Amino acid sequence: MQTRLIGTLDRRSRAPGRRLGARAGAVLAAWLLALPVSVASAPDAQAAPIPPAPGHRLVPRYEGSPAAADPLPADQAPPQHPYLAPNGRAGMHGDGASSDTHPFPGPLGNRPTVTSEKMAALGGECATVTFDRDGRLLTVCGTFQGFRLKLLDPGTLATLAEYKLPQRPSTVEAITRLDFSKIFKDTSGGAYFYLDNEDRVVLADSRQHVLRLSHTRAADGSWHFTVDNDWDLTPYVPHDCVGWTNLHPRGECDPVTSVQPDWDGRIWWVTRKGRIGTIAPDSGAVRTVRLPGEEIQNSFSAARDGVSLVSDHALYSLRADADGTPRIQWRRAYDRGTGGKPGSVNQGSGTTPTLLGDAAHPYVAITDNADDRMHVLVYRRTGPHAGRLLCTVPVFGSGASTTDNSLIGYGNSLVVENNYGYENVTSLLFGKSVVGGITRVDIRPDGSGCDTVWESTERAPSSVAKLSTANGLLYFYTKEPNRLGIDAWYLTAVDFRTGRTRFKRLTGTGPLYDNDWAPITLGPDGTAYAGVFNGLVAVRDTAPPS
Repeated sequence: MQTRLIGTLDRRSRAPGRRLGARAGAVLAAWLLALPVSVASAPDAQAAPIPPAPGHRLVPRYEGSPAAADPLPADQAPPQHPYLAPNGRAGMHGDGASSDTHPFPGPLGNRPTVTSEKMAALGGECATVTFDRDGRLLTVCGTFQGFRLKLLDPGTLATLAEYKLPQRPSTVEAITRLDFSKIFKDTSGGAYFYLDNEDRVVLADSRQHVLRLSHTRAADGSWHFTVDNDWDLTPYVPHDCVGWTNLHPRGECDPVTSVQPDWDGRIWWVTRKGRIGTIAPDSGAVRTVRLPGEEIQNSFSAARDGVSLVSDHALYSLRADADGTPRIQWRRAYDRGTGGKPGSVNQGSGTTPTLLGDAAHPYVAITDNADDRMHVLVYRRTGPHAGRLLCTVPVFGSGASTTDNSLIGYGNSLVVENNYGYENVTSLLFGKSVVGGITRVDIRPDGSGCDTVWESTERAPSSVAKLSTANGLLYFYTKEPNRLGIDAWYLTAVDFRTGRTRFKRLTGTGPLYDNDWAPITLGPDGTAYAGVFNGLVAVRDTAPPS
């Protein structure tokens, strides 16, 4: 998963839901229009907190008690990808395996404080967050004027440098056709970017170009982005897309969803309509294949044995031939159900494949889209039984289960959250929430199957949750029903070993604090960051462990 950026916002990195309800959409629009509007004349002139909605003084600011750090064994971390930044700071899902784990300690709940940064007058959600060698944040934030690649100060969240990306066709469609569901179903435009092993951002913009950018500091102390490489994919991808000068295109438009390197350094990319390609960075040579009739809305994962991706029909394992052409090693169809569910972007799996296990027993895990109950599916990745289904575990309640976010994978354990009922920022207005649920599933040590370890009733409507291996806590972005109609959002810490909730810290109230499919990201200094509809929130402890 993923995430969707408004205007935006991929997202999974991404684009939620279907269509805005008339009443909810009208109320949200009126509420947003009543907010003060500020115009930034310079990158750091926008520094302002995200305003809370009424009711923030009527809900608890903190629940639970501080946790004690209980680190997990470091030897079960995923292997370091040679062409990505160090594990934990490489992309939306943390590393090449999409484990959604961080080696950094998140907050323990010792007098945690909250700061926020409003990134735009409307929208501004920051999806993928990565960290350069010195701990500065690199993120892409979505506004109605287009996506912005930003370099942020980790303490103040002030913008140090900004690079303007082209506006997405879905934003133009939303504005000109008054159909904002176009935005919420779009995972393209740069939300799924990665940070490479040389601290460079690599992303696919909405013009079907793959860019590689570096950031440097000038003699006067100012920071700047520079485009080091620009690979044009328009000869290989249909690109007659909606724009301000092309409001009624007659051809096909196929947005690029995600990019990621393989272990040989090739840059892989996928499109919404099932195109898969590679770029040889040295020569610029491009090779492509297509999955006819299949859609790709999630990112993908890479290990020494190949690339794993999921379409709305099947799970794939691929490798590149000598000339770079993607080749399918194996394909496994899964139960995609009879239609999409509230809480999924399409009729298919909502998970980026998670790679886990060890060198002797490597696995890949996704969820399906079965009608009655969603299942966690685990497959063997390599060897004589490559592609064989190891286990199928039903999760959550009958008729109310789906996820559009990646599984957390650590060792032989998987954690999944239930997103059923969430579609976009209008879904949970007026104190509503989702049915919720979080489950941990473990693969048996002998590889004979899988078992449910614990279940939690916490409600995480759409967060890309994370695990800190440094302290043993899982971090979710949660919301409980409220009879007064207050929409209160919390950073919630859950014990990985037991499933017990340790503490909750209020981040803010109202739709501007809805994370709308954006991830939680744990920083090297122990801060937990969460992308929200209007920008970025940071939660950090202010007292030492007791």
